[in-house]
Amino acid sequence: LKEIEAVQSPIAGRATDYPAGWHIKPHLHSKHQMIYAVRGVMVVKTEAGRWVVPPTRGIWMVAGMMHEIWCIGEVHMRSLLVATDAARNLMEVTQAVGISPLLRELMRAAMDVKQPYLPGTRDGRLMRLILDEVRALPVLPLHLQLPSDPRLLRICELLQQRLDDSSTMADWARRLSLDMKTIQRLFTKETGMTFGQWRQQARLLRALELLATGEKVIDVALALGYESPSAFSTMFRKQFGQSPSQFFAEG
Repeated sequence: LKEIEAVQSPIAGRATDYPAGWHIKPHLHSKHQMIYAVRGVMVVKTEAGRWVVPPTRGIWMVAGMMHEIWCIGEVHMRSLLVATDAARNLMEVTQAVGISPLLRELMRAAMDVKQPYLPGTRDGRLMRLILDEVRALPVLPLHLQLPSDPRLLRICELLQQRLDDSSTMADWARRLSLDMKTIQRLFTKETGMTFGQWRQQARLLRALELLATGEKVIDVALALGYESPSAFSTMFRKQFGQSPSQFFAEG
């Protein structure tokens, strides 16, 4: 994206296709970036945590934040680089957002805009409308906040290796010789979630990765420790407002 980052226009777009399993190594930009895939699922990781991003969703990556991306399946990425002074009231933190049908088409059109463009032209008005749409995007719960405390981080790392593990916070405290009340308090403080909520979020985000590769709902549900596919689907719908099939059908 170096050639795009050098562009002086407020917004520049780039279309890149990546093969399944591709890893984009840690890097950062001096501009904000909207990361969106019209096909495939991305896992985006920063020091603040990780996001799982399927089609119809995107990541607003604030300028200066180091990040890396894994492609789950073949990924057709469409990125926008937005100058930090392009507009007021842009999002100030990195987060997952819903990509509206209008913004999806605007981003596709932006890929063909020749740089630099003039503000009063058709291309300039198109790019300005993109900024208006970005400000209106809904924030989505696709983020998994990782704690900084090494004791909590160890629990989270072990749990992510065995997401079907139903051990309670008390079980983990005994296993690692830690005070349970202290761990509970720190967990909520550092992640904004209880232990149970964090594990549920970790399971759901892992489910998105598995479903994106074509795994069946029943296999995903059992692999992640749910008692039945219906229990998993209920939790999925509660979190995302859609069934797993609806969630991916939009893409």
